[in-house]
Amino acid sequence: MSTSTEAVIEADRKLPVIRIRRDFAATPGQLFRAHTDPALFARWIGPDRMTTRIDHWDARTGGSWRYASGPYWFHGCFHDIRPDRIVQTFTSEGNPDGVALETLWFDDLGGGRTRLRTQALVDSFEARDAWLRSGMETGMNQGYAKLERMLIDGNF
Repeated sequence: MSTSTEAVIEADRKLPVIRIRRDFAATPGQLFRAHTDPALFARWIGPDRMTTRIDHWDARTGGSWRYASGPYWFHGCFHDIRPDRIVQTFTSEGNPDGVALETLWFDDLGGGRTRLRTQALVDSFEARDAWLRSGMETGMNQGYAKLERMLIDGNF
């Protein structure tokens, strides 16, 4: 039984912030692992048409990461990693000035369900709107659908 849903994406009116939320048929621990285990992360992140390759992955407070999704490279630093929250930076190497500060929360909804909430702060409204126009919604929803299938099928 699939419980797949689209992510809800909202732009804050007063701050250059993007907020995203999506519910999963998973425990908070499973979603945390999906975001910190490089082998799992590479299997679900990004659009269906692209393969992800991990270059570097040190998922600990003070660690860093770098990966390619198709021809696009991304990198960042893990500022704080806890079982209920990850704080990290996110930069597309094609736009090195466009650094986002992201916070991810794993909210236990009970009954084996978790709400993933993400907040991404960028340096301007223009940058925020460019992210929203970039096609991120398609890649994110396709990636989250892959993750949901992995969880439901037990391929985790």
